[in-house]
This record gives sequence, structure tokens and C-alpha cells, in this order.
Amino acid sequence: MIINNGILEYIEKFPFLVQLAYILSCVLFTAIIVLTIYLKIIRSSLRKKHEIRVKLKADYEALLIEYLYSGDETNEISEIQELIINKLKKVIHSKFNRKIIISIIYNLMNEVSGEMSDSIKTLYFKTGLYNYAQNRLKNKNWYIIAKGIGELTRFKIGEAHDDVAKFITHQRSEVRKETQLYLVNLFRFNGLTFLNDLKTPLSEWAQVQLLETLQKFDDQQICDIKPWLKSSNNTVVLFALKLAQIYNQFEVKDTLIELLSHNEKTIRLQVIEVLTHLYGIEAKEMLKANFNNLSLEEQISFFGLLEKLVVPSDEPFVEKHLFHKNFEIQLLALKILKSINLDKFMGLNKKVSKKSNPEIFKFVKNI
Repeated sequence: MIINNGILEYIEKFPFLVQLAYILSCVLFTAIIVLTIYLKIIRSSLRKKHEIRVKLKADYEALLIEYLYSGDETNEISEIQELIINKLKKVIHSKFNRKIIISIIYNLMNEVSGEMSDSIKTLYFKTGLYNYAQNRLKNKNWYIIAKGIGELTRFKIGEAHDDVAKFITHQRSEVRKETQLYLVNLFRFNGLTFLNDLKTPLSEWAQVQLLETLQKFDDQQICDIKPWLKSSNNTVVLFALKLAQIYNQFEVKDTLIELLSHNEKTIRLQVIEVLTHLYGIEAKEMLKANFNNLSLEEQISFFGLLEKLVVPSDEPFVEKHLFHKNFEIQLLALKILKSINLDKFMGLNKKVSKKSNPEIFKFVKNI
């Protein structure tokens, strides 16, 4: 006590700033010691947790593999499998254990097929893991709902259709996206029925994911996409146009031609691209007659279509645009003319030198 009083009296002799610096140094020194001890405790805890996780993973992995190979030919659950299910039931109430088991089951599902895959689904239901996933769907937090839907998708749990489908109009785009992927992964084209009444935008990224999912499945019968091409939701129309192109939907040509007069330029441009892919000769004449009323982007897209569908009777139209103010149209017009009338193209040398960039002519001449 006397020593402490002596120290305090000694410190009080110094100016205020020196006293403040001394106090701050003591506080910082104490904080460093406390934080160092705290970090060591955390590291020790994490190390123990990791060791426990590794041990449990090995134990559960062995148990689950034994479960898979303990089935019989009757497709009924064997006694050994029943025992394993009961063991797992006792531990899945722990979130820590549950996460380990789910990760192992998912990895096993990717490595097996047929009866074994069905056996894993049976395990998922019998152990009660399905109930935990369902409880996630009742959570108030959107990210927990999204995780629950994602898990049901990974394990291909079609039985949850009604519980999941109601989230197709959820206010969070992340939840809507997971719902859409669930429906398409499990029900393929039939799962796209949500597009019939979709009011919210279907993002470009969501469209890419849906298309990638659909293309994973072979020998599919695509459904009627005409209602989606006529949707009031422009993003649904754009998605349907991608389907028309990828799956060569020649039967929707008439609907596509109607869309050439759509009020959204992005859709009109996409329609021209799809018609080019589908050899839409009817659309060519319509666009040619209305060429001057098209936007510059549409004019360029039309020349891309014309390059693919050109016939000798298109020559007068092409000649009119050989010296168009747009470089891309000039280039395409010269390429088209070369393909249908080489003599006339070669005779353009002097005209090109006077009216346009001769480098374009040289480039087209050499390709």
C-alpha cells in the first residue's frame, strides 16, 4: 500500500500529458496480456473442436458406409440398418453432429446411384434430418429458409414440393432463386410452371443457373413455351427466348415474329438473334421492309440475320447499304455482296476508295 502510494505521488509530479501516456500504456499492456490469453484459449478450443470433428467424421463415415452395404435385395431396411438409424437419431439433435452427418451423406450421394441413392434418401427421412430441413422453412430469417431449400435440393427431396413452392414469391431474391433451382432440379421443365404467374424479375444470373440445370438432363421433352413468350414479365420473355434458341423451337416462329414489334428493344434484339438461329426467313422480309424504322442495334442484328439467310434477290437491298454510316453494317454488307455476286464486289474497288474506307474493302476481299 505504501509502495502504491509512493508510485502515485511520484507520477503526480509529472505533467498531465505524461500521466495520461503512463495510464494509457498500462491499459494497453493489460489489454495485450488479456487478448493474448484469450487468443490462446480460442486456438486451443478450435484445435480441440477440429480434432473432435475429424474423429466424428471418421466414425460417422464408417457408420454410413456400413449402412449402405448392409441392405438386402428386398429393398427393406435390414436389422443392421435399423440399428445405425437409431444410433444417428440420438446424435443429430446436436447441430454440430448434424452438419457433419449431412456433409458426409451429401458426398456419398454424389458417388452412388440407383438403389444406394434411394437408400440414402430413406436414411435422410428415417433419421429425422428431413424434419430439421422442414423446420428451417418455418424460420423467420430468410437466409435460414434459403439454406433449408438448398439442402432439400441437394438431397432431391421432391416430397417437399408444396412446402418449398410457396416461397416462389418471397420478398428476398435469394430465397426465390433457391426455390426456382429446387423446382427445376427436381421437376425439370415441369418445375418451370412458376413462370406462368411470375411478377418479380428473373435475374440474368438466375436465368443462367436455370439453363445450366436443365441442360444437365438428357432426353427431355420441352414443354410449350408460347405462354412465356407472351408474358407481361419481360425477364420471363427473355428467358423463354433463350429456351427457344437452345432447344431449337421452330414451332414458335410465328410467336417470335409477333415479338419483333415488342415495345422493349432488348427483347426485339434477342428475337432477331433467335430467328437467325432458327432460319426465320419470314422475319427477314418483314425486317427488310421496315429497316429504316429499326434502331441502329436492330439494323446491325438484322444484317447478321441477312448474312445467314441471304438469297440473290436481296442484292439490291444490300447495295443500298454498302456505304452505311455504321462500320459494322458496311462490313456485313460487303461480306454479303461478296458471297452472292463476286464480280460486282470486285468492281467496287474505285467506288469504295471514293466513298468509304478502302481498308474495309481490302479486309473483306482477303477473307
